[in-house]
Amino acid sequence: MTDLSRGAAWMGGQIIPIGDAKIGVSDWGLIHSDITYDMVPVREGAFFRLPDYLERFHQSMEALRLDVGMNGSEMQAALHAMVAATGLRDSYCCMVASRGPCVVPGSRDPRDCANHFYAWCVPFIHVIAPEVAQRGATLQIGKTRRIPPDSVDPTVKNYHWGDFTISLIEAKESGFDNTLLLDHQGRVTEGPGFNIFAVFGDHVVTPEWGCLEGITRRTVLEIAAVEGLIPEIRDIPAAKFMQADEIFLSTSGGGIAPVIQVDDRVFSNGAPGQISQRLATAYLAWTRREDLIEPISYSA
Repeated sequence: MTDLSRGAAWMGGQIIPIGDAKIGVSDWGLIHSDITYDMVPVREGAFFRLPDYLERFHQSMEALRLDVGMNGSEMQAALHAMVAATGLRDSYCCMVASRGPCVVPGSRDPRDCANHFYAWCVPFIHVIAPEVAQRGATLQIGKTRRIPPDSVDPTVKNYHWGDFTISLIEAKESGFDNTLLLDHQGRVTEGPGFNIFAVFGDHVVTPEWGCLEGITRRTVLEIAAVEGLIPEIRDIPAAKFMQADEIFLSTSGGGIAPVIQVDDRVFSNGAPGQISQRLATAYLAWTRREDLIEPISYSA
């Protein structure tokens, strides 16, 4: 039996080791970043909010005019089978739709490409390492501004990470854990793989524009309301952001992580804030809610 414990991919109806998964060098997903994806977490042997991730994935495909010839139920079955084959109880699971290779020789028309679906999963990846989240992350505001929404729609999950990547490298070189980008109007947007939140009293605020409408972000807003806090989605100018009582981030790759420093501004006296910790604890409880999870049937 093939060992898939390091990860697996679903391609063309087959489940294969992650190291054997490949796409062609002429695939438009590779050469033009003409592709969309989504990542759904698997925790303790179950998918969390899989229907919500699938719904957003389909919305992204529709926005890019991609048709991979599979419906939601078929994708759902493929993801379940793939993760079950690995035996991974905690996994970082991605679904991808690519424009594919052009099947008409010499054509530059994207409609002449063979769109296709594939998926892959590996042991769980934390966007913010657990030990960093425990002590509180540090962020540097990038010098590069976020790609404008009228150029690349951030609500369509994409691999256009040039702005994120250079800013992340600069942050790491400066001793920060991660980076956060502003838009061209000086408003806070998001970071590479996470949404950002600012706490002002009992108001939990997240940016409205220039960011992915994250499923974990949605979960945080729902939890905040249940916890008696006031969730808000609105613009946060950088100067206002720096006046927050607490800062935290949300990501499918790990949930909620408190932030204790942005540039030279220290929050919550250099320790995770009380509301941030309260919401992080509640988020973990929500990942076990029977109405939000889909247990995976692993083979014996």
